[in-house]
Amino acid sequence: MNKEKIHQPKIALRGELTPPSPIRKLAPLADEAKRKGIRVYHLNIGQPEIKTPEEIMEALRNYKEEVLAYGPSMGIAELRQELVRYYAHFDISLTLDDIMITTGGSEAILFALMAVCDPQDEVITFEPFYTNYAGFATMAGVNLIALPTLLENGFHLPLKSEITRKITPRTKAILYCSPNNPTGTIYTREELLMLSQIVKEYNLFLLADEVYREFVYDGVIHTGILTLKEIEERAILLDSISKRFSACGARIGCLISKNHQVMETVLKFGQARLCPPTIEQIGAVAGYRVWDAYLKKIVVEFNRRRDVMCEELVKIPSCVFYKPEGAFYLIVRLPIDDSENFARWLLSDFSLDKKTVMLAPADGFYLTEGSGRQEVRIAYVLKEQALRDAIRILAKGIEAYNRRR
Repeated sequence: MNKEKIHQPKIALRGELTPPSPIRKLAPLADEAKRKGIRVYHLNIGQPEIKTPEEIMEALRNYKEEVLAYGPSMGIAELRQELVRYYAHFDISLTLDDIMITTGGSEAILFALMAVCDPQDEVITFEPFYTNYAGFATMAGVNLIALPTLLENGFHLPLKSEITRKITPRTKAILYCSPNNPTGTIYTREELLMLSQIVKEYNLFLLADEVYREFVYDGVIHTGILTLKEIEERAILLDSISKRFSACGARIGCLISKNHQVMETVLKFGQARLCPPTIEQIGAVAGYRVWDAYLKKIVVEFNRRRDVMCEELVKIPSCVFYKPEGAFYLIVRLPIDDSENFARWLLSDFSLDKKTVMLAPADGFYLTEGSGRQEVRIAYVLKEQALRDAIRILAKGIEAYNRRR
């Protein structure tokens, strides 16, 4: 008797379309290298080699409640009040109702997209962009429209006419990140005023990812979206403690808007997921009480690491990059044929003194086919000596890879 053929149920299209993370997808190769006794320098991920504030750790250790209970869907009032005080330092006046605590900045981005877009609506962003925007857009059923920016001019925004040319009846918002991940670019006030004009003229929302707000160098000024008073009702701010307090694993972010409909909508999403993590919010409260003193030292350290990285990269022949103005990343164009092949080869086939480096291939930070194939994103999060050693190994790896070809 013929056995009936068994068909597997088909996975959802959004699952097929959601791209793998270029930051994390090579992790199995890195794990295998480590099993072989090779030290892997992680230049691929923005996990700072910086101590989390002791005040946060102490708050976590001293949590005394006998029941780890649900918290409010908007987040605990104590943390939201600390955020009111924090943003006041940047001349931004908020109330508790303007702030929702989220499970990381990731949930803030996802909630914002879901709040302002229906399925198949469009959001404009600028490539290279934080790679997870593509994943969040797919999960929300949103079409991400990416406009290219150029390494040669520091990845600053395209002209207004180039942006408006991409606007259609389905466009609902513009999404940007400044200081930028992955480029380190800080958009000027004039650039943000241009975006504010566009969203007013075309009746759009403006979504600002400001996770790296304090990480600015060389006297460059960061302009926060909520300082643009003329678009307060159109502005949605997305933020997180992950980088600010070197607390990536805490998963505490926030979504802020003075648009009451936006906040009512994201509250419903928040009620569906119940509440953000409770204990980590307690830690965040302690962090925001010392944020200024903590970050003054940290930003000086990252400025030094940026300078060290640039000092080492200029020694690599035909390596092209733009010195970052903020955050702790940059996009580098390397003298190689394919950045993903190269990144894989570094982990699987190359080491120097039992050490190698892990990079994030930059094509995953673009939507335009073929873009970023010779580029990588580097996160300069390692300590100075490790960073120098990592770039030295990268240089030797480029030589060996090209000789092999």
